[in-house]
Amino acid sequence: MDFNLKKRPRHDVKVEVISLEAKYPHNVMLYHYPPTEDIHIDEFEELALERLRLLRVFDRATTKGLRMHSDDWKEYVNAEMTKDGLRGYMRMGTTHSGAKHEADVQMRRRDYLSHFILRLAYCRSEDLLRWFVAREMEFFKYKFAALSTAEIKMFLDANNFQIHPLTEEQKDEVKDGLYESTVGQSVSKIELLEFYKVPFTQVLDLVRTRRCYIKAGFAYVNTHDMVSIVGARQLDEIELGMQAAKSFIADVEADERIARMIKSLHNSYTGKDYTVCRDESVPIESLDQLSKTSMPLCMRMCHEHLRSQHHIKHGGRMQYGLFLKGIGVTLEDAVRFWREEFTKKMDVDKFTRSYEYNIHHNYGKKGSMVNYTPYSCLKIIKEMAAPGDCHGCPYKALDPTSLKVKLSSYGLSAGGIEEVMHFVSRNHYQFACGKYFMLTHNSTVEPTINHPNKYFEESQILMGNRQKRAPGPAQPNSKLRPVIKGGANRSMLNGDDDDELWRIAETQERVYQSQKGIAEAFDDDLDLTEIIE
Repeated sequence: MDFNLKKRPRHDVKVEVISLEAKYPHNVMLYHYPPTEDIHIDEFEELALERLRLLRVFDRATTKGLRMHSDDWKEYVNAEMTKDGLRGYMRMGTTHSGAKHEADVQMRRRDYLSHFILRLAYCRSEDLLRWFVAREMEFFKYKFAALSTAEIKMFLDANNFQIHPLTEEQKDEVKDGLYESTVGQSVSKIELLEFYKVPFTQVLDLVRTRRCYIKAGFAYVNTHDMVSIVGARQLDEIELGMQAAKSFIADVEADERIARMIKSLHNSYTGKDYTVCRDESVPIESLDQLSKTSMPLCMRMCHEHLRSQHHIKHGGRMQYGLFLKGIGVTLEDAVRFWREEFTKKMDVDKFTRSYEYNIHHNYGKKGSMVNYTPYSCLKIIKEMAAPGDCHGCPYKALDPTSLKVKLSSYGLSAGGIEEVMHFVSRNHYQFACGKYFMLTHNSTVEPTINHPNKYFEESQILMGNRQKRAPGPAQPNSKLRPVIKGGANRSMLNGDDDDELWRIAETQERVYQSQKGIAEAFDDDLDLTEIIE
């Protein structure tokens, strides 16, 4: 018997590595197959918030009543994307789909992954689902509109649409109908267009608006209107995918790392972080003037309530106190401001015992040492103010009569009040705030208001008291810390702030805020296959 060990033949297993370019070959892709790669929890949340910022751009364009794909619509969408740091997504709707730059390929990956991540957050209710699907279709059409005729052909072939452009002979047979049904194009341009023959039931929106020629149950659709056909396919893909996501959302929410995030994502604030004010210092002596010139209505009413009543309830102290921290009121000045006002009704010892600790706590100097973030518009709008409270969003909390009286007392004309009330009556409170900003600043440009501190910042920039900071790292040698005075020219003081330390502090705060409330285990990777499939 032979006991010698025999070596087994070794078979090398070849692992096929698929490049990102092969995975995401075009800017416009049908979101059909769930992604299968692993991503870190930090990137998971980053992509989710980035996608939410993108969809909110289209939501604001819709709320403004701009006609989709009109010049005004495109100009607004592109400007908002640029402002919100979404230039990569803007390139997807303004450049050729087949571009092979590394940045373009990475952007397609972010687009694909972020779409599937948001499916998890928006499949949880019918209202969320409808909002998500509508915004996603607007973005899809935005990208598709940038495709050339050749790229549309490639897209149709790659996704097995099984439709082909008419030959010249077929086109000649129906040319009279094509001339009559193609609006806004000359005969010479119509002859250069390519047309596709499809069952009319696939393009009912074109039939309804008489934008295609119909003969014998078939519609003849030109290249520019192909988005109706591919859009219907994309809509089906998303709706089916949302139903699939809904069926296993309970399993996803069992993972504490992502459960809280996806539940609160729709109401998340995605704008600038105002937790740390690194450039400006606001003396408390200027707050009375600033409340009239640069504070939004919600903060102005808090300030006036405090001045008249010498007290403000906890909700108002949190809302207004964090706002003051965000505009540049120092901790020492904040303590002095609240003490001077409250001690008109109580002694100093009671203030110190009952209220001073909370001020230090909000600045991250006591207790959990968390540097709290000023409230965004979304959070303020959600606040339920009780009788006697002054916090919350006045556009939502006040009845129409009281709101009109308040606006009139602040100097708005009857016509201006009606412009503001137009948005209030439709529950567009942030647009109402933007209109109030325009009217009180005699501005021709309506800002996008999503945070009271942004309102204040835009006001100070418009008044010349602050400079608009370009995105990017701060100047390393800057040692100046401007002091803002209400309605007056700014003066400059030398500060001891070290820019590098400020950047570290801001970075750490952003990381903390992004991770707070999820779970403590952030070193694990998430397998999107387990979550989405």
